[in-house]
Amino acid sequence: MKLVQNVIRSRRAQRELTERFAARPPLEPHRFRVGVYFADGKVNLYQLRQWYQPLATLAERHPVLVLSRASGAALALLDESPVPVAYVRRVADLEHVIHDQDLHVVFYVNQNAKNFQMMRYGRRWHVFINHGESDKMYMTTNQFKAYDYALIAGDAARARLEKVLWDYDFDKRAIPIGRPQADHYLDGRPLPYPDDDREVVLYAPTWEGDRGAAAYGSIASHGVELVRALLATGRHRVIYRPHPRSGVVDPDYDTANREIVRMIEQANAADAAAHHVFDQGKELGWQLAAADVAIVDISAMVYDRLAAGRPLLITRPVSPDAQIDTGGYLSACEWLDAGDGATMLARVDEVAHDPQALERLGYWVERYFGDTTPGVTTERFHAAVDHLMAEWERFAALHATDPEVDDHDAEGEAAEQSDEIEVD
Repeated sequence: MKLVQNVIRSRRAQRELTERFAARPPLEPHRFRVGVYFADGKVNLYQLRQWYQPLATLAERHPVLVLSRASGAALALLDESPVPVAYVRRVADLEHVIHDQDLHVVFYVNQNAKNFQMMRYGRRWHVFINHGESDKMYMTTNQFKAYDYALIAGDAARARLEKVLWDYDFDKRAIPIGRPQADHYLDGRPLPYPDDDREVVLYAPTWEGDRGAAAYGSIASHGVELVRALLATGRHRVIYRPHPRSGVVDPDYDTANREIVRMIEQANAADAAAHHVFDQGKELGWQLAAADVAIVDISAMVYDRLAAGRPLLITRPVSPDAQIDTGGYLSACEWLDAGDGATMLARVDEVAHDPQALERLGYWVERYFGDTTPGVTTERFHAAVDHLMAEWERFAALHATDPEVDDHDAEGEAAEQSDEIEVD
C-alpha cells in the first residue's frame, strides 16, 4: 500500500509540476553561473532552507539556480525558494539545463548518492557547502575528497578534517567562510513580542532519539521544571521551540512536551504582557539572535546558536548511554544539569550575566566561525565564490583549445527508466 501511495503521490506531483512550469517563462539561457544541486525529497528541505538567504544575497552578484531532482521538493521550492528552480528528475533533464546554462560552480548541501550523477560533469567546480556545523562524525567523512572544494566554517572544522583526511590539500580545497546564515538571523523582521525589559530565554530541545547513544532530549528530564520556573518569575519570556519529532518514540516524552505547551498557554492567559512563544515555524534564525540566553540539547542547535555569539547553555543528558563528544566546544561548554526548577533557574541567571562565561564563549565562537561581526561572514562567502569564479576563468583560458566533450550519460538515462518512483 505504501508503494502504491508513493506512485500516486509522485505522479500527481509530476503533473502539477508540468502545469506550473508550463505557465512560467523558460529560464533565460546562459544566465546562471551558480547551481545548487538538491537530490533529496521535501523531508530534507531543511538542509537547503538554511541557505536561502545567503543564496539570495549571492544571486545579486552571481545568478543562482536550484536544481531539484524530486517532485515533492521541487513543488515546495517553487513556493518558497528565493532563487529560481529547475526540476531535473531525469538525467536528460539535468543535461538540458547544463547545456543551456553556464554553471561554473555547483553547490551541494548533503551527501546524497545522486550527487554523483551531477559530479560526472567536468569543466566546473563541484563544491560541498554542507547544511550546518557540528562535531558529528558526518562532518569528517572522507566524502569531502569527492568535491573540488569545500566551504567550511572555520578552524574547528579544519582541525576535525585534518584528523581523518589523508593527503588532502587543506590550504587550497578547504575554504573557511564562517556561518553566513548568522548575518540573516533577524534581517529586520518584527519579533512576535514587544520590546520590553523581560529577559528572553530560548528553550530549543531535540527529540528523545531512537537509541540510547543519541538520547539527548531534555524535555522530560529538564524541560517541565525548567519552563515552569521561568514562567513563574514574571521577568522572563520563554520561546519554546521543540523538535517536530518530540514524543514519537516515548509517550512520557510526548506527555512532557504537551505539558510545557499547556503551561505556556496558561501563563499567557493569566498575564497579557507575558507574550511567551510556542514556536513551530519553519524559519529558524530570529530565535537564535533575539534570545538573551539559549538553552539547547546536544544537536545542531548548539552550533547555530554559537554562531550568534550570545549566552548559551547545553542540557546534560541524563541517560548514561548518551554519547558526548569530549573534544571541541562540548569539552568546555556551560552545562545545565537536571534538577529542581529553582536550581536550574539560578544556573540560567548565572550564565546569562557571567562575564567569564561570555569570555569563554567568545573563544569558541572565534574557534568555530572566525570573525562574527555582522556582514563579515557574508563577505567571506562572496569572496570564496569570487575566487572560484576567477579560477574557472583561468582554467577555461588554459583549456580554450581543447576539443568538446560529449557529456551525454546514456547509462544513467537507461538506469533511471527503471526508477520511476520518487519517495518524498
